Amino acid sequence: MSLIAVQGGATGTGTVTVLAPVTNTNRTLTLPDVTDTVAGIAATQTLTNKTLTSPTLTTPNIDSAQFATVSGTAPIYPCRAWVNFNGTGTVAIRGSGNVSSVTDNGTGNYTVNFTTAMSDVNYSAVGSTKYNSSAEGQNLRFGASTYASDITTTTLKVQTLNAGSAALTDSEMISVAVLR
Repeated sequence: MSLIAVQGGATGTGTVTVLAPVTNTNRTLTLPDVTDTVAGIAATQTLTNKTLTSPTLTTPNIDSAQFATVSGTAPIYPCRAWVNFNGTGTVAIRGSGNVSSVTDNGTGNYTVNFTTAMSDVNYSAVGSTKYNSSAEGQNLRFGASTYASDITTTTLKVQTLNAGSAALTDSEMISVAVLR
């Protein structure tokens, strides 16, 4: 039979109390055969080299993670910013992530403002527009001119054009996603 030794800290003066659960059922605490540190649930813990199976994460903050793939070995790069907004009348964001606001620069011309800056300007932007009843169809254009300020670490210029005339036109639904 193995023994359990309880040893006090060399300089500590506090008391550690171990309480049994309030139950009429016997409970067993099985300790692993390793030298280890017990992680409590009340304190912030750093887990290294651990596998979580089917975890439920509430408001996680995942920094620079590489996600596992379903098959193959190619990494997954998450969306760094996204927005869905109404580009007619008073511009209004319907939903977004890492987008603080959208600036209306004039007809069919918008600037998406990031809450947290991108690490550099080498990101990829994708998007779509919804046709409105008065236009033949619409095209979406990013970094609409040759100016370097159209794509920065904090903003992205977006323009919507009438597919037939190539004239700038407002769009009732514009969706943009930024990947890096």
